[in-house]
Amino acid sequence: MNELQKDVSKLKNQYNDVLTIKQIGTSHFHHPIIAVKLGKGDHSILLIGSHHGREWITSNLLMEMLEQYTHAYVSNQKIGKYDAAIFDKVSIWFVPMLNPDGILVQQGKLFNHKLLQMNEGSKDFKRWKANGVGIDLNRQYPAGWENVPSSLQPSFMEYKGKRPVEAKEVQAFVTFVKEINPLSTISYHSSGHEIFWQFGDRQDIVRDYFLATSMSELTGYSLSTPPKEAFGAGFTDWFIETYGRPAFTFELTDFNKESNPPMTYLPEEWRRNQFVGLYLATEMAESLQSKRK
Repeated sequence: MNELQKDVSKLKNQYNDVLTIKQIGTSHFHHPIIAVKLGKGDHSILLIGSHHGREWITSNLLMEMLEQYTHAYVSNQKIGKYDAAIFDKVSIWFVPMLNPDGILVQQGKLFNHKLLQMNEGSKDFKRWKANGVGIDLNRQYPAGWENVPSSLQPSFMEYKGKRPVEAKEVQAFVTFVKEINPLSTISYHSSGHEIFWQFGDRQDIVRDYFLATSMSELTGYSLSTPPKEAFGAGFTDWFIETYGRPAFTFELTDFNKESNPPMTYLPEEWRRNQFVGLYLATEMAESLQSKRK
C-alpha cells in the first residue's frame, strides 16, 4: 500500500498538470483508497483493480498503464496506433487498489486473531480474497445480491455480507462512481484470460458485444457469457444494471491456483492490455460525437 502511494505521488510530482489525485475513502483499517484521473476531458472511463486481496497483479498492471499513458499524453506520442491525445476528450480514472486491507492480509502484513478464525485457523493467508473483515467486495453490489450464494459468516472468500454496500470500501467506491458518472468501466481480476461483458436486460447487446469482441482481439482473451444460473452482485453487474452502459470484467493470466499470480506474469499481461484503455476511451469519444450529430 505504501508503495502504491509513493508511486502515485512520484507520478503526480512529475506530471502535475495532467493528473488529478483523489482519496475516495478509506478501508476498514483506515488505509486510503486512491483514484487517479489522467486527462482533461469532461467525460471519463473507469478502470478498477484489486477487488480481491490475492489479485494485486491487477494493481501493478493499472499502475503500469497509468505511467505509460501519462508519458505518452504529455509527450504527444502514440501507443501503437492509438493517440493519447484522446484524453483531451475522454479522461481515464484509475482506482488501482480498491481492497488495500485484503492485500495486506494476503501478503502477511496485517494479522489478528479474527483473521485467523476467518482463515479456518491457517496462518497461510495466500488464498485470501476478502477485505480485512472477511467480506468479498465483489459480492457486495445491489444487482441480484439477494440471490448470490454466500458463506454463512465472514470468511477468507465468498461471504457477501449482511446487506449490499455494507463494506466501507464499496460504500466509498459506489459514491465515487456516482460522482464521476463514467461512460464505461473495466474491473480487473486475475484468473482465466476471459472477458465478461453481459448482465441482465438493460444493456445494448449489439454495442457491448462489439466492444467486448474488439477488446478480445486486442488482448487474446476469450469472451465469456455468464451461465444461466449466474446471480450477479459484482461491480460490472451493478454498473450495467444501474447505468445501462458498457462494463467489462477482465480476468488476467492463466494462473488458477488459490493464491496470487506471480509477478512474472505481469509483462505478458501488460503486452496484452497495453491498448485497452486507449481503445475504450477512443470508442467512448466517438460514441459521444455520434450522439451530438
